[in-house]
Amino acid sequence: MSSTRFVAADLHDPQAMRAATADVLSLALLDARNRTLQWLGLFDGVAAQATPPADVDPPAWLIGQAGRFQELWITRHLQRGRGEACDPQGPRLATIDPVLDWWLDPAAGSRAQRWAGSAPGAEAVRAYLEATLEATLELLDKAEASDAGLYFFRLALAHEDALAESLAEIAQQLGLALPAGLAAEFPVRATREALWFPAQRVTLGTPARGLVPAGETGTDEVALPEFEIDAQVVSWAQFAEFAEDGGYDEQAWWDDAGWQWLQADGRRAPRYVEQLAGGVLLHRAGRLQRVPGAQAAVHVGVHEAEAWCRWAGRRLPTEPEWVAAVASTGRGFVWGDVIEWVAGRARAFSGYRRGPSGAFALPEQPGWRVLRGASAWTAARQRHPGARRFLPPDADAGFSGFRSCAI
Repeated sequence: MSSTRFVAADLHDPQAMRAATADVLSLALLDARNRTLQWLGLFDGVAAQATPPADVDPPAWLIGQAGRFQELWITRHLQRGRGEACDPQGPRLATIDPVLDWWLDPAAGSRAQRWAGSAPGAEAVRAYLEATLEATLELLDKAEASDAGLYFFRLALAHEDALAESLAEIAQQLGLALPAGLAAEFPVRATREALWFPAQRVTLGTPARGLVPAGETGTDEVALPEFEIDAQVVSWAQFAEFAEDGGYDEQAWWDDAGWQWLQADGRRAPRYVEQLAGGVLLHRAGRLQRVPGAQAAVHVGVHEAEAWCRWAGRRLPTEPEWVAAVASTGRGFVWGDVIEWVAGRARAFSGYRRGPSGAFALPEQPGWRVLRGASAWTAARQRHPGARRFLPPDADAGFSGFRSCAI
């Protein structure tokens, strides 16, 4: 009985899951795949839309990536046991489904072609997901109990959990109502006082124990001056004050890139927001909802976040400041409602390793930004304080928000 309780707790423990043993990993992989199949059931039939959104991949295609990743890097790859040291171009076995393997290859066609009527149906994707997981679990049972031997199994779990959050974003874009098993709630939080931190040295990067996603690899030590940071992210009520004060109309609050983005988009509120004045109305789960002002402002782009900070006489936190604050347990620093924009461009830490698969790696395109933390949609086992994400500055479809620091 005590062993069962230990395993059940580990399935949702972000620190433990990165160093999970094969028995715990097998349960977590089953849990992730069951959730993926729930998403497949929800999206079944969406591919038949006459005019699919231009900026959204077919959900079935994205769902199929869970199986393709496992097949490409575990089932077929003969050097999987070498972990990060494997040759990414090393010999591979044949795929179990050539048609799906071609359709799921990101380089095989355009997004429009993926939406085409000849795309495989949900039942074909379901069978592929079941077959790939079965093969993965068989190999996991024989894997060497080392970080190298379990590397791709741990990475496959993180990859599939991340896909689930991407599917939640697509559901929001398509205006779908979600069943209880897939829905997430944004907490309502009372306002807390900002926190002050003394000057200190901060180490960036996640210590090498178990799985360290590519973007977190390497380390840098930074001397950090004293700073004041919000205890929680900016709420809808706080953001609405900016909009009601003409924030979207006054160029002084925006840098050149942000103002160009604003004018091109015609934006007067964050994405999905119908009304800010007199209460927040936004499109969520397929209907127009009034949301509490004390909830975190979400689907906020970095241009909007920086404009709000200028209007408020504040600034976005730097990545070292965010790291220092999240490490200070017991101080009241609340995170995990939305992924949070931080100041500066995406950059690697010293000793960065891209990893053979490129999963969670830094973007190759210049100008992308960093986000820290987790959102209400992030799987509990992936809510790791070291997690980093990277998005282009124009992105606002994700569950993103921000907090501020004193200047």
